[in-house]
Amino acid sequence: MADLKTTYMGYELKNPIIAGASSLTSNVSGVKKAAESGAGAVVISSLFEEQIQAESFLLEEGMHQYDNLNAEMTTLFPDVDHGGPEKHLILVKEAKKAVDVPVFASLNAVTREAWITYASLLEDTGVDGLELNFYSTPLSFSERGESIEKELIETLKAVKKTVSIPISVKLSPFYTNPFNLIKQIDDVGVNGYVLFNRFFQPDIDIDKETNVLQHNLSTWNDAKLPLRYAGMLYNKIQGDVCSSSGILSGRDAVKMVLAGASCVQVVSTLFRNKVSYISEMVKEIETWMDGKGYKSIRDFRGHLSEENNPDPWVYKRAQYVRLLLKPDWISREG
Repeated sequence: MADLKTTYMGYELKNPIIAGASSLTSNVSGVKKAAESGAGAVVISSLFEEQIQAESFLLEEGMHQYDNLNAEMTTLFPDVDHGGPEKHLILVKEAKKAVDVPVFASLNAVTREAWITYASLLEDTGVDGLELNFYSTPLSFSERGESIEKELIETLKAVKKTVSIPISVKLSPFYTNPFNLIKQIDDVGVNGYVLFNRFFQPDIDIDKETNVLQHNLSTWNDAKLPLRYAGMLYNKIQGDVCSSSGILSGRDAVKMVLAGASCVQVVSTLFRNKVSYISEMVKEIETWMDGKGYKSIRDFRGHLSEENNPDPWVYKRAQYVRLLLKPDWISREG
């Protein structure tokens, strides 16, 4: 039987399938379900600085909405402080105790002070590692890309000085040169990269003429971008690459490992097929490996990376020229 063990962020995983952060991993039972279904590791749903701020504001607003109604009612409300991240920290601590696979916390903050504070609090839960979700939405014409990247690097350095547990970064592809940024991050000494994050984008209902928010799950086509980066980054950085987006089956996971990824994160396919589908993905990887005669993940990881690919142009611009000159070369498989 094939050995599916791989390594990520310094940990040995029993297989390369990681249940990514989502509402499916927002409670202990969800984390247990992912582990019982065969996940090599689990990322707990993110702790958002904005959510804590919003909840704190709403609590404060609710506690004082009747302050001026009459003098007597001002004494009816006790002094209550918002719990802040405490509820989430309890979840992380309990989830870590509930399963025997690596459990990673996910953090999405805004201010550098919050990154540092919450990272330290999450480390205290005993979690195995920390996934930092760096995402900045440019809102000003005057804001330069280099200033956004500089703030990211300085924040990362500050967090690294604060915590000792392994750190991964989850990035979007929306940087002037993601390769350069990844190299800068790699020089700081992070343990892994999750490529790439998918974000909710606004939409418009033209009949009602209102903005709407939709939960858009990834499709197989979304996997092409992380596959390209896994292939081009293989053996060029120290941190492990964990591919994310559009990985819907075990065979999709195999593609990422062939390109050079150490593991993959899955979310959308778990919403579509239930968390128990992880076991089917693992079986698909085993079946493919047995059919090919591979005994372990390391036997084929990176075989089709840029470094090892028999076609030196497959990850580069020249592939577009080829498609223009010979469109019948395009794969019909998708």
